[in-house]
Amino acid sequence: MTLATSRRGFLKSAAAGAAVLVIGATAKGAMAAASSEDAMLTPFVKITSDGQVIAIVKHFEKGQGPATGLTSLIAEELGVTMEQIDYDFAPSNPQVYNNLFFGPFQGTGGSTAMANSFQQYRTAGAAAREMLIAAAATEWGVDTASLDIVEGQVTGDGKSAPLGDFVAAAASQTPPESPRLRDPSEWKIIGNEKTRRKDSPIKVNGQAQFAMDVHLPNQMVAMIARPPQRGGTVASFDDSAAKEVKGFIMAQALPQNNGVVVYAESTWAAIQSREALSVDWDLSAAETRSSAEIREEIIAALNAEPTYNVNAADRAAIKAAVDGAAQVVEETFYFPLLAHAPMEPLNCTIEQTAEGDIVLHDGCQMPTGPHMAYQQIFGLPAEKIHIKTMLAGGSFGRRATPDADYQVEAALAFVMTDRSRPVKLVWTREDDIRGGYYRPATGHKVRVGLNADGTIAAWDHQIAGQSIAKGTFFEQMTVRDGVDATTVEGVTENPYAIPGMAIGLTDTEKATSVLWWRSVGHTHTAYVMETMMDRVARAAGRDPVEFRLSLLEGGNEEQEREAGVLKLVAEKAGWGKVAEGRAQGIAVHKSFGSYVAEVVEVSGSPEDGVVIEKVTAAVDCGIAVNPDVIRAQIEGGVGYGIGHAMRDQITLSGGEVEQTNFPDYEPLRISDIKAIEVHIMPSALPPSGVGEPGTPPAAPALANAIAALGEGAVHVAELPMAEAGVSFA
Repeated sequence: MTLATSRRGFLKSAAAGAAVLVIGATAKGAMAAASSEDAMLTPFVKITSDGQVIAIVKHFEKGQGPATGLTSLIAEELGVTMEQIDYDFAPSNPQVYNNLFFGPFQGTGGSTAMANSFQQYRTAGAAAREMLIAAAATEWGVDTASLDIVEGQVTGDGKSAPLGDFVAAAASQTPPESPRLRDPSEWKIIGNEKTRRKDSPIKVNGQAQFAMDVHLPNQMVAMIARPPQRGGTVASFDDSAAKEVKGFIMAQALPQNNGVVVYAESTWAAIQSREALSVDWDLSAAETRSSAEIREEIIAALNAEPTYNVNAADRAAIKAAVDGAAQVVEETFYFPLLAHAPMEPLNCTIEQTAEGDIVLHDGCQMPTGPHMAYQQIFGLPAEKIHIKTMLAGGSFGRRATPDADYQVEAALAFVMTDRSRPVKLVWTREDDIRGGYYRPATGHKVRVGLNADGTIAAWDHQIAGQSIAKGTFFEQMTVRDGVDATTVEGVTENPYAIPGMAIGLTDTEKATSVLWWRSVGHTHTAYVMETMMDRVARAAGRDPVEFRLSLLEGGNEEQEREAGVLKLVAEKAGWGKVAEGRAQGIAVHKSFGSYVAEVVEVSGSPEDGVVIEKVTAAVDCGIAVNPDVIRAQIEGGVGYGIGHAMRDQITLSGGEVEQTNFPDYEPLRISDIKAIEVHIMPSALPPSGVGEPGTPPAAPALANAIAALGEGAVHVAELPMAEAGVSFA
């Protein structure tokens, strides 16, 4: 374990005068501990003298489970039950709590929470265990090898005492460099089907504190009137009618002139005051294109030579091989803009302390972004900026923007006041759906040549769409040789052994702010790859499962794991054994290090209404740390992928977003899918992501099932399905 650290952001003792053992890592990566009187270095686990164990969770909790997952790793290695451990979110400090996959950047995303923290948190828990045991062994005069910690008790050699009895002595010891990690045969929590989420009880009984729940004394609520089209600015505004609203405080244009901030005593007063504003917008430089025009630009790009030869293939030879094949299967796909639409709209609260420090209360997905922005906005050093991470009611990528958009809005709104009152910025759902960030509009054009024996001769694949990373802070991380990896992922590294594959890419102009959306590029690349696999298989007269397996026979680990989930889901779903009037569709995809295969079983017809009877999923995500969380995430990913594919899109008219709220951007309803069944592949490999991998195969499996319904079947190449002649019962 190698981590860079600093002395900033140390945790204070939970109780004055109490001995506290804090375990983390030094600047050289060595484990370090400190008592309450000493500096507390990079803590991941904190233990008070009364035996209270607290896991310091560096990934924020938006429903995906790190508060449970990382806590369970500490509990397992330390030797306490899940009832004997609590959690707290880490402060903003990228030198200490960085995501090990993101470099010197603290953040949650890409389904990396468990994957990058698995060894780190186990090691911290194991170090704490060994230090407490050493302290007990010294006091009792016994060999450390005879002791262990079981359910919070240091026990062995005929003796037993609560671990809190040894916190003070343990804190004075030199931590072990390489503590012994418990063997999987010793695990009681990791992989346990009965381990339940730590945050469920407080969410059920109302004790959970989300960012929207923050209400500081004397706070103001701020809302922003934003231009109807991207690129618009404020020409002038009149707030005379707003002044008549009870609770209105004031209104001011943002420094960049891209909106007007309304301040009020309550959320409702802010909403009413904003509605009463009269704003004259300068739209001379604003976006004016419609969705139809955006689609035309993307299709035109697909029909031209691509800008980038993504995999350096001999395109001319591959095109010739396709043209000369015994049979050609081709299709053009189009994917519209999509909103994230989390249940909790964006919000955050900002205040200034008596010492002049700035504190942000936020369901903060990427603390380093707003932390850096606040240093510039307030002209303060890093240690004077504090981010208190709250629970978030969903995100799906929306809370992780390259420009920290809503946090910067809050800071600017606060700067324009005298800073004597906290400011809570609130977005309505209409704000987010009409003026937020979207999954990019993207198109694919695929031509596959088949040999006379039904094998693939060549595969020509072109992609065109709006780059997420180009022109942003993240360009240096995801763009290589002009190619944004988030646009082509899922095609470039698919495990299939496809001969003669050419991949081309053309970037098109962004019509809106675009952003990663749950599973990022895999949302569209999996759809194309897996619906084309079905079409090619059927053109070759072969079973879709058998055809896929024939392309996964190379013997490498990726192919074996993908074939494994494919076989498992086919078995569990009873592939090919459906009742009359029903059909099945299958899809399999690797994303974020995990392999997920799904079978969707449907009945009805596209004309009279398709009924989704059941979705069966199989997942290989390495070691299943928390099976209950994994199943929930796969279920959620399935619903998210299918719900948006069924009927959702963001459309523009004259550059203006037409959708406003759930009535015209309809979320998945519980009645839309009758049943979901998730099967987890046993594995001893390191854990990988589960927050996003359930989404990519969902929509193509549904599309393949609809295409298999028989007479009147529809091959959906343009989403949403409701716009392609498919209705749902």
